[in-house]
Amino acid sequence: MRGGFPDFRLGSVLATSFTATLTERRGDAVERIPTPQRLVDWLAVNGLAVDSCTTAQLDLARELRESIHAAATAAALQKPLPAAALQVINDRSAEARAAAILTPEGKRIWRLGSASRVEDALGVIAADAISIIAGERSGKLALCASPTCQAAFFDTSQSRTRKWCEMNTCGNRQKKARFTANQRKPPRPTE
Repeated sequence: MRGGFPDFRLGSVLATSFTATLTERRGDAVERIPTPQRLVDWLAVNGLAVDSCTTAQLDLARELRESIHAAATAAALQKPLPAAALQVINDRSAEARAAAILTPEGKRIWRLGSASRVEDALGVIAADAISIIAGERSGKLALCASPTCQAAFFDTSQSRTRKWCEMNTCGNRQKKARFTANQRKPPRPTE
């Protein structure tokens, strides 16, 4: 925990990493962007540096986060995508002023509008969510098997059978719980 705040859960997929700024959704929820400055910090860590963030912009970010989570969860369960969530994702994507830039190393980075607005960064996140939910990238949406987490994540493993959003958190916690439960069982009588 840096500065009294929980650490960010960073992944390789921008949109699902963004939804992981609220974790343990079905347990004791952990808000990882509780202040506008924490959103600025998260965006910077993810290559989307902005100058500042207001409380209203933080509210927009949280609305987008929850909309992406709702749409990704529906997609993972192969259910209809919620209209309200789609509206938010599409609106954030359409309102942004950002451009994809190719670096000399062959990597894509994003250049935000001249004022480096939070809305431009949110548009990049929304566009990433659209590409994942639309099935434009190799991988599949899945839900974390942890009963307290249930986060949507993008599985790019070769077999596409990942169970947890993060092995270092949810996976380890589940394996430890299973081990502890097995240790409490009385030994089987030998014959």
